[in-house]
Amino acid sequence: MFFSIFCYAQSSADYPNKPIHIIVPVAAGGNVDIVARTLGNEMSKILGQSVIIENKPSSASIVGTQYVAKAPPDGYTLLAHSSTFFAAPLISNNAGYDPVKDFAPISLTCKVPMFVMVNPIIQAKNIQEFVQYSKANPGVAVASSGNGSTGHIAAEVFANRAGIKFTNIFYKGNAQAMIDVFSGQVPMMFDQISTGVQNVKSGKLKALAITSLERSSLMPEIPTMAESGYPGYEDVTLNLLLAPAGTPKEITQKLHAAVVKALNQPELKAKFAERGIDLVTSPSADDLGVLIKSEVSRLQKLAKSAGIKPE
Repeated sequence: MFFSIFCYAQSSADYPNKPIHIIVPVAAGGNVDIVARTLGNEMSKILGQSVIIENKPSSASIVGTQYVAKAPPDGYTLLAHSSTFFAAPLISNNAGYDPVKDFAPISLTCKVPMFVMVNPIIQAKNIQEFVQYSKANPGVAVASSGNGSTGHIAAEVFANRAGIKFTNIFYKGNAQAMIDVFSGQVPMMFDQISTGVQNVKSGKLKALAITSLERSSLMPEIPTMAESGYPGYEDVTLNLLLAPAGTPKEITQKLHAAVVKALNQPELKAKFAERGIDLVTSPSADDLGVLIKSEVSRLQKLAKSAGIKPE
């Protein structure tokens, strides 16, 4: 034990002295991947070491998340995740990790609302018409990146409030889910506006509502869920950066400082805002720890009220 502590103390002092790997537990091309790659590029400049992005996709992001939970707590293997991180252990029997106990928080990286999107073959022009359609056609299929993913939770909470029932179709990432929604094999999904806005503007998909409490400046004509008859409905995806539990505080603080410096560049924030992504950072790593506990508690209550059970 003394030797281990001594080694980590030494490594903390000269950290980082080799490449850092950021694990993205979803397929390339989605919001988590896009933000992680930009963050990694900026952090490499700040820290003076290569930051390598590795995609390890799986349903509900479980494989990549478990990989980082079991990695050495030395700051060289990190996890870029979304709100799925909070939810997966609540509704998946094989999540294999505790979001509070198994990770050391570093920082939030962004916030992104979602569109409720359908293939144009669905004739509904708004949420109320879609609810009517769903009641007339029970078990409408909804695509998402897995059990416990942000899209899955948002859809289940909506279904519970609307009194409808979905058939969930799970994928290893939103990009793969989107392909089947394009083709009409699956009629709808909840997806971040950052990856969905161009598909809506091009007419490939139709947005019925946005899940934030305010309309988006990118497409102000799309109403909020609250305006569509569901007051108080809000489901905004949070992205965050984490390390394995036990990572020395000196390292997580250094990483937090690097994230803040990387993501608070005005030009970068403006560039991402054009895609509907709000780059944000936590005031401190400890603040993210408090948020994680709060989100886990909130989602436990949501899962119970929506009748979502582990599978």
